[in-house]
Amino acid sequence: MSSSYHPMLNVAIKAARAAGAIINRAALDVEAVRVTAKQTNDFVTEIDHAAEAAIIETLKTAYPGHGIRAEESGEQPGKGREKDHVWVIDPLDGTTNFIHGFPVYCVSIALMVGNRIEQAVVYDPTRNDLFCATRGRGAYLNERRIRVAKRTALRDCLLSTGFPFRPGDAFQTYMQMLGEVMPKVAGVRRPGSAALDLAYVAAGFSDGFFEMGLSPWDVAAGALLVTEAGGLIGNFTGEPDFLEQKECVAANPKIYGQLVALTGKYSKFASAGDKAAVRQARAAARKTVVSKAAEPGNADDNTPA
Repeated sequence: MSSSYHPMLNVAIKAARAAGAIINRAALDVEAVRVTAKQTNDFVTEIDHAAEAAIIETLKTAYPGHGIRAEESGEQPGKGREKDHVWVIDPLDGTTNFIHGFPVYCVSIALMVGNRIEQAVVYDPTRNDLFCATRGRGAYLNERRIRVAKRTALRDCLLSTGFPFRPGDAFQTYMQMLGEVMPKVAGVRRPGSAALDLAYVAAGFSDGFFEMGLSPWDVAAGALLVTEAGGLIGNFTGEPDFLEQKECVAANPKIYGQLVALTGKYSKFASAGDKAAVRQARAAARKTVVSKAAEPGNADDNTPA
């Protein structure tokens, strides 16, 4: 915590560090308890709830009138004059990584006042990296001011993304979009924590980010980090009102427009013509795959002679 930070940001930092301490202690035992998938899942759920409870207790002790919107425990409405202050919380973003001991996960806490994100903390407990921001005061990593990267050509950029993994997610649409993006950039990474991905865009560690299927607690804190670091964030068509829309693009201003030009037609808000073009391209690609598979010499290796 720092005396130069906003008081509410300092409280959020205290909450994030308390959750991080719980996560770090649990991480020491992950290998020991990973006997079956059920035990591992129960363990992680237990840690999710414990970390979230620690965050909420810290926030509500300081600001009892504030509301809560948390991934695990849901919504608690605010009270009185401060009922429009709502903390958006993801106690452990990157759960699958945590389960496997893969050290890419974080605590994400944002404060919304009305429809605006005013405070943000993304805390990586494995590296003790603290990303934070207050609207209008810039973004910081461990008390050092951060800015988005300065690259201007998409071909030079390193992007991060996240794969659809839930039943019902638009996996084929995503793969089509990824197939269009990858040849046009220097590289694409899938770390597994959207909040950290956005923090890395803010710090200039990567040049951009895109993902679908996201919830507000995945991106609220990271969104303020990006904008306070000089970047832009929105949905696949570039509209800034993205928080509830389950699709997100972020980058520095020069790269943002180029990335939106690629992702826009894959948005659920794309024009009817763009959606039809995407469907036709997918159908043509499928037809090509089937045709090649039918060619002599391309039969499945298990096909009897």
